Amino acid sequence: MTETTARLAAIHRFPVKGLGEEVLETALLTPGRHLPDDRRWALAHAGSAFDAEAPAFVSRRNFVQTAHSPELARTALRLSGTEVTVSAPDAEPLSADLGTPAGAAALAAWAEARCGHRQPGPYRLAALPGAGLTDVADAHVSILSDASLRALGEAAGRPLERRRFRGNLWIDGLAPWAEFDLVGREIAIGPVRLRITERIGRCAATTASPASGQRDTPVLEILRERWGHTDFGVYAQVVAGGSVTPGDRVLA
Repeated sequence: MTETTARLAAIHRFPVKGLGEEVLETALLTPGRHLPDDRRWALAHAGSAFDAEAPAFVSRRNFVQTAHSPELARTALRLSGTEVTVSAPDAEPLSADLGTPAGAAALAAWAEARCGHRQPGPYRLAALPGAGLTDVADAHVSILSDASLRALGEAAGRPLERRRFRGNLWIDGLAPWAEFDLVGREIAIGPVRLRITERIGRCAATTASPASGQRDTPVLEILRERWGHTDFGVYAQVVAGGSVTPGDRVLA
């Protein structure tokens, strides 16, 4: 690995799949694990195959998600222990302890009141002990590039928000799309080593505006027409752990 001009620009996590993000000042990454508390919970809809009595990984279609309910893009969320506070411009804020049945039910009802017409209820809180309810079964973190985001925004004719892509580690200083060339290789961010495993295929969630909750930008169409794919970002597995902080140098 050689030193690059790239640095870690931001750390994001999404404690409840499909709901709001948190921007972190630091994060401790552990080999074989997700970013701590990322997708710790999800909301199973009425048609979900998730079994709370025998929890196991199931595909994302079993959960409430922005791809089907774009209004969720406007949700803000904060986590402290097991207590979340969620808010949205068109809803009363809610604080709920997701470690309790009452708190879990309150969050499910809050979300269902906002988007139950798209993904029918009743909703129920889901968790996978020791793992996150991410889109792929293997424990990973996602790495995304600000340079690629700027290139995509230029093609779209407007700046695009990081939040559309719901990624964990944002880096800046690489050439646009250079992250795809890292698949199969190891990189370092500060003291942490990560193996880049694959590109991330994208869905309709990226078309939803965090400001309006409406589908306002044909991200997938732009990617396909301009670059011949619908990928954005890469998945990585933590090889050697440690704490990362925005500003950490990237070795690739």
